[in-house]
Amino acid sequence: MPRITALPTDLVRQLQNGGSDAHGQIPERVVAEGGANPCRHCLRYIPEGAGMLILALRPFPAAQPYAETGPIFLCATSCSRHDGPELPEILQDSPDYLIKGYNTEDRIVYGTGLVVPQDAMMQQAATIFDDPRVDYIHIRSSRNNCYQARIDKS
Repeated sequence: MPRITALPTDLVRQLQNGGSDAHGQIPERVVAEGGANPCRHCLRYIPEGAGMLILALRPFPAAQPYAETGPIFLCATSCSRHDGPELPEILQDSPDYLIKGYNTEDRIVYGTGLVVPQDAMMQQAATIFDDPRVDYIHIRSSRNNCYQARIDKS
């Protein structure tokens, strides 16, 4: 069964400790306004008044033409990485998401990108994984294309 995978803790700790983002910049430290600030590590919304990082993320191992870079939020202080079969908080509110498959070379597998209803996302991911070329799937905002999390085979 496919599972949702948050950003790796070692990467997040580096950023929380002042490391550079995908553009070589130090993440911006701001105070969360609440509601629409999803942390890509704990996969929960950052509470109003809590410290928050805004940074550029390239959720790929190396720069290449398919390695999209975009803005994300993280908790400014240590948080626990999402781990478990349940749908994380940040993926429960939107009616739909953009999902698309990538191969072992981190290239988009054409024909796998779809905007799907939230309640059908994991079933559609299982169908995408039927394609032997697909190694993993990205979940992105269907409105802004922001990276949310990754889906792995198991």
